[in-house]
Amino acid sequence: MRHPKRVTKPRILAGSGGFIGEPGRWGVMHPGGIMQRALALTGKDRPNVCLVMTASGDEAAYLAATYSALGNSCQVDHLALFPQPNRPVDEALGRADLVWVGGGSVANLLALWRLHGVDEAMREAWQRGVVLGGVSAGSICWHVGGPTDSFGPELMPVTNGLALLPFGTGVHYDSEAGRRPLLHKLVGEAVLPESLATDDGIAILYEGTEPVEVVADKPDSSASAYRVTRNSDGDGVTEALLPVGRI
Repeated sequence: MRHPKRVTKPRILAGSGGFIGEPGRWGVMHPGGIMQRALALTGKDRPNVCLVMTASGDEAAYLAATYSALGNSCQVDHLALFPQPNRPVDEALGRADLVWVGGGSVANLLALWRLHGVDEAMREAWQRGVVLGGVSAGSICWHVGGPTDSFGPELMPVTNGLALLPFGTGVHYDSEAGRRPLLHKLVGEAVLPESLATDDGIAILYEGTEPVEVVADKPDSSASAYRVTRNSDGDGVTEALLPVGRI
């Protein structure tokens, strides 16, 4: 299928947030500042959003909660791969202004995307100007890789991400104690390249392949992003704070 070429720089908004749960109401959430920013990036009053929840096995409750959260602000559709693709991949992504990828197992996501050609379809959509976004596994997938619990309770590296962004990444940086030291180790040992990490409720906007802005779900957030680089002498890493706002 041929899609119209859009004249805009490729953009990805990815990190450790996007929606805010409503206290006391299980499974009820609303768009946080990250999702609101992603929708605004499309330039549409009522954009077409394609949800891709492969990392959770297209879990029905997760999908339904996300549909409900977005229904008043955009047109929502989804691409499912379980038990088989619900429509041609190119068709599903071709009508989207924004593709949002949910959390779960990034290792499973990458395997299934490559099996069904979603990886190349995502790259083409990104190059065409479709806004890509996601949380957790839906953030790691766009990068070279990062720490993940995809393989079990012990965090391990995944290094075969789509690499649309030439960085590693660390999600849930402030809420899971093992993630920061593992990312430092992976960057320090050159298993991963320079990496950008996000606290919960934080995402990074990339224009092309350059990080340009740190976005928060809540306007009063004290959370941050971080840049982790390997020291030139090969001895350890340096972590630089990236507060909310332009980088």
